[in-house]
Amino acid sequence: MPTPAVSFEFFPPKSLAGSFRLWDCVSTLAPLAPEWVSVTYGAGGTTRELTREAVGAIGAQFGLRVAGHLTCVDASRAETLAVAEGFRAAGVEDIVALRGDPPKAADGFTPHPDGFRNSVELIGALADRGFNVGVGAYPDVHPEARDAQADIDWLKAKVDAGAREAITQFFFDAETFLRFRDRCAAAGIDAPIVPGLLPIEDWAKASRFAEACGATIPDDLRAAFEVALRDDRADLLAIAQAAELADRLVEEGCHHLHFYTLNRPELTRDVCAALGVVPRPSLSRVA
Repeated sequence: MPTPAVSFEFFPPKSLAGSFRLWDCVSTLAPLAPEWVSVTYGAGGTTRELTREAVGAIGAQFGLRVAGHLTCVDASRAETLAVAEGFRAAGVEDIVALRGDPPKAADGFTPHPDGFRNSVELIGALADRGFNVGVGAYPDVHPEARDAQADIDWLKAKVDAGAREAITQFFFDAETFLRFRDRCAAAGIDAPIVPGLLPIEDWAKASRFAEACGATIPDDLRAAFEVALRDDRADLLAIAQAAELADRLVEEGCHHLHFYTLNRPELTRDVCAALGVVPRPSLSRVA
């Protein structure tokens, strides 16, 4: 079985302790030679400057290709594009363009009066400026989507607007992704669709994430974690579950896997090792 390419998502630190944790996470995973890594963008743009600083520092210190996340929330077009150009000034030409989650106190997404109305408009503007644009995709139905076909139609619109690659929301059943990939192909979507995987470091937190984003948790997985938590074997189950899922995807022709690390590298590192993705000493941290 071929060894897949991998990529990793991090989030920017909000404290000194968070900065150390991010740095430790990147230091642990950088030697695995990821295709690229990305840094998230907080709800309502709350981590705007932190994201810019993190993408620049990771690229400079580790020599990695870095993508900055960018959203449409609570900013004018000029402000949003200024953030994009700030990424470029930091040496970043790759952007993951998302509509974004509204601030916690908001009742749903409301476009800024002078802002992008949706992710398709943002993608088009970034593509016109020469950025390499990645976008989100949803194997399980997005909570705000009318139905599964609406998610396919929206992804097609994003690719037509200039997106070069899609990264899926995490899922727990390979068939969920494979059926989604087939429907995308039937709709004429020809951009690569990279499956996103979440090694389950914290079952309660992962369950909340899944509920918020509409990701289905299989009954047998839920039952298995209940037993594993009782027996203090949750980490072993998490590695086995993610490795089995990843292995099935690679068997089905997925040559690139994206990992949501939550700035906790150990499980992701161990799953990658099970797939044959191991450290390359020459790619350790740049002095």
